[in-house]
Amino acid sequence: MQSIKHFSAISLAVLLVSMPGCASTSTPPQQPQSQKGSEVYFSDAAITAKVKTAIFNEPSLKVADINVETNKSMVQLSGFVDSRANMTKAVEVARGVSGVTSVKNDMRLK
Repeated sequence: MQSIKHFSAISLAVLLVSMPGCASTSTPPQQPQSQKGSEVYFSDAAITAKVKTAIFNEPSLKVADINVETNKSMVQLSGFVDSRANMTKAVEVARGVSGVTSVKNDMRLK
């Protein structure tokens, strides 16, 4: 009986010591999906703010008439402009903002 307890204790000790060796450390830990989503949201919010500021700083454009939405670094412009030249200018300004991957133009002429 005594030898069975010793054998069990030794087997358990060997098992516990060998278990950490089974863990793989070759790949870095992944971020939780919810954290990735919040990073994208904050990045999109920052891009939206940058595009609105760039449009505001362009004297020929009226920032109050142009709506800016960003989803996964893709900017969508909507609203109303006075001319095709202003529409083209707004798209150019948005494309010039760092972080913008594409611009969708849904603006209309007044």
